[in-house]
Amino acid sequence: MDQSNLAEKSCEPCKGGVAPLDADAAAALLKDLHADWTLVESATMIERKLTFKGFAKAVYTANLAAYQADREGHHPDIAFGWGYCTIRFTSHEAGGLTENDFICAAKFDRAVA
Repeated sequence: MDQSNLAEKSCEPCKGGVAPLDADAAAALLKDLHADWTLVESATMIERKLTFKGFAKAVYTANLAAYQADREGHHPDIAFGWGYCTIRFTSHEAGGLTENDFICAAKFDRAVA
């Protein structure tokens, strides 16, 4: 699967009882995203940090990430300030990463490409 295939999918509604991806499966899906995405928190989250030369682009990027995630019904943690925006995905219902996190990350990658 590549980034374009992930970006073409839609998130499935989160349901309890879904097992999170193991670290190897998460690492395999990570290869299909922009190189700036990393596994964090013992492979229970993916994170991308973007840097800018000011505040406005950080705000616009945070708003774009929030808008796209809301359309999918799968919401990241977003932090931003002067010169940076950090996006983190995890599936809280599963207690770790699911394919939904990678779908949303791929859609974000496409939007900022």
